[in-house]
Amino acid sequence: MSRNRAIDPADAKQQILAYCKRKGALAAGVADVAVLDRVAPPGHRPSDLMPKVKSVISLGVGGQTRGAWTVPAKAMGYFGSTESRAYTIAYGCAFFIEGRFGVPSIYCPPDVDNAFGTRVPLQSLKLHAEVAGIGARSLAGDILLHPEFGYMYFASVFTELKLPPDAPLAENPCPAPSCVKMYRKVGRTPCMKFCPVQCLSGTIDEQGNQVEMHYDMAACADLSEQYEALPMMLSRAAHADDADDVLLDPDNKLFWYKMSVGSGGLLAQCFECMRVCPIATQAPQADPILRLEAAERQAGDEQP
Repeated sequence: MSRNRAIDPADAKQQILAYCKRKGALAAGVADVAVLDRVAPPGHRPSDLMPKVKSVISLGVGGQTRGAWTVPAKAMGYFGSTESRAYTIAYGCAFFIEGRFGVPSIYCPPDVDNAFGTRVPLQSLKLHAEVAGIGARSLAGDILLHPEFGYMYFASVFTELKLPPDAPLAENPCPAPSCVKMYRKVGRTPCMKFCPVQCLSGTIDEQGNQVEMHYDMAACADLSEQYEALPMMLSRAAHADDADDVLLDPDNKLFWYKMSVGSGGLLAQCFECMRVCPIATQAPQADPILRLEAAERQAGDEQP
C-alpha cells in the first residue's frame, strides 16, 4: 500500500508548500501541533477535529488590491474578500497530500461552532497561521500582518503526515515606525484613531513594541458583521405592527440586495483599520502592483 512506503518529511513539506504557492498562496508554513494543543481551548484543538492529526498546514493569500483602498467605505463593503481563494487552495492541498503521499488529510472548515454561536469558530485559522510563522498579531483587533505581504486571508489543512514545523515570526511588524511616532504624539495609532466605532485601543512601550491590545468585538460586530444584524431585524419585523416598516426600510432593504447578488457583505466588511495601516497597504509585496514591481526587479537582477 502507498501509505507504507517511506516518505521523507522534509521533502514532503517542500512539495506541499510549493503546491500551495503554485496555486496562489503568498505564504505557507507548518504549525506545531503540540503548540496548538497547548494554546487552543478544549474542543477547539486540532485533535478535536481530526484525532490522528500530525501536522497543520497554514497558507495565506493576498488581501485587497491597491485600488480597493482608494474607494469610499460604502463601496468597499461590497467587495467581499479573497478568503474563498484561500479555502480553494487548502481544499486542493488536502487532495494533493492524499494523492501524492497516501496519507489522510482534510481541509479545515473555517466555519463557526454552532454550539457556541456566531463568534466562536471550530478552529482558529489565525492561531494556525501565527504558529506557522506566516503572520503576527496586530493592534488592529489581533488581525494578523506579515512583514512582506501585509494583510492576508488564511486557510488550514490537517494531515496525519508528520512534517517539520515552522516557528512563529521572530519579530512582529506591528506597530510600524510611523504608527509608533503617531502614538507618541497623540496616544493612538492610525487603526485606533480611524476605527468608525472606536473599538481599538492599546499601549506601546518605549522600544516601540506592543504591550497590550484591547478589541471591543461587540462594537465591531454591530457595525460590520451583518449576519448578526439580519436575524435581529427579522425578530423586530415579527413583533412589529407592520412588518413592512422594518423589512422595507431603506437601510434594511440593502440586506436583501446583498443576499440576491451573492455579495460577501453579510460578513465583516469594514476594513477602515486596514485602510490606514502602513503594513497592510505598504509592505514590500502587499498588493499585486508591488508584487509585480518586486518580480521585475528580481528579473533585472538575474540578467547577466
